[in-house]
Amino acid sequence: MMSQPNRLSLLDAASAISDGQLTPETLLASCLNRISEREGHVRAWMHIDAESAKARASNPASGPLSGLPIGIKDLIDTADMPTGYGSSIYDGHQPAQDAACVATIRNAGGIVLGKTVSTEFAYFQPGKTANPNDLGRTPGGSSSGSAAAVADYHVPAALGTQTAGSIIRPASYCGVVGYKPSYGFLPLTGIRPLAPSMDHLGVMTRTVKDAGFLASILGRRPELAIHQDSDDFVPTIGFCQTPQWDAAEASTQSLLEDAATRLGKAGSKVSSFALPDIFETLANAHGIAMDYEVSFTGLYDVSNHPDQVSAKFRERFDAGMKVLTSDYDKALDQAKQSRTALANAMGDYDILICPSAPGEAPLGLNATGDPVFNRIWTFSGVPCINIPGLSGPNNMPVGLQVIGRFGDDARMLKAADWVSRHL
Repeated sequence: MMSQPNRLSLLDAASAISDGQLTPETLLASCLNRISEREGHVRAWMHIDAESAKARASNPASGPLSGLPIGIKDLIDTADMPTGYGSSIYDGHQPAQDAACVATIRNAGGIVLGKTVSTEFAYFQPGKTANPNDLGRTPGGSSSGSAAAVADYHVPAALGTQTAGSIIRPASYCGVVGYKPSYGFLPLTGIRPLAPSMDHLGVMTRTVKDAGFLASILGRRPELAIHQDSDDFVPTIGFCQTPQWDAAEASTQSLLEDAATRLGKAGSKVSSFALPDIFETLANAHGIAMDYEVSFTGLYDVSNHPDQVSAKFRERFDAGMKVLTSDYDKALDQAKQSRTALANAMGDYDILICPSAPGEAPLGLNATGDPVFNRIWTFSGVPCINIPGLSGPNNMPVGLQVIGRFGDDARMLKAADWVSRHL
């Protein structure tokens, strides 16, 4: 019998269950034991329905996720569990139906174990979660609980969302794979909107193959699944420092440069890549558009529950109320143009690489870190994924971010899998 089934990857657990080497009950018990040992320190969960999960594990529905426990970010509606959107305003709120992604997981045989912590409305006000690698450091946000739960072996996979850097950054800080697909690839029905033109559903897993597998089910996109190691495919890589390169810590810059050298020695053609000029101001345009849209999605809560909205959220809401519609339209147009410009500029490059975050997870739990290396990719809507494996000066995870062309997720995932195996 496997001594620690909770440490299996999603695909390895699925294979073990399919082959009869592991039962869903044993896998779930191992996950619950780990949660019992660690949740008091990590605080990754808002709600866990252990009894319902046990009942499902004893008689799991058939499907590609049969018997696999998965965490759901508390921004995503669940019909049988409360959904609080990271705010006291919604304490005890019970949605009438599952979000589309949750229904898909259940229909595929997956077990929804519980709701993972989100920052307030998936913005910048932190939740209660700590980084499992160092409890004195932030796990990042807004998908803090999902990243921490996967990193600390509570579940093999969890769902997250990203509007600025809410999948890639916590994945980098916690040391897991975080995949944000191309905009619109995965369904947002039943997920509370923050800024609808740039909200993305994504996944947290332990391997790139796991991420492609889960996303292929969520989006009914079988091409995203990576079926085998494809060493015959060696990606051509552009090392993209981005206009934000100076925001990376010196140690991160060195780690990325060393990684690019190693990938080159492993057989890839790696060379410097300069982004088109339109990307110079895209991060600023993202902020303008995000604030503007938040002034609509947050209007009810700020107007009706002003004392229960954080100062950080109110600050961005107020900024959004001052954004001119003409400036918002210009920002959206810039995002659209950037997508085309990037596809044209990449030419023969399969992927780009850059930092996932400025460095290791910052000390303290009163902030979630800076999405400076995520904004431009989120606003362009292009696919990106955090690859763990690098380590900073305090022995904390530092992620490498892989980026692809819009809609080219299958190639990006295949290339990212190669990168993860040669990093």
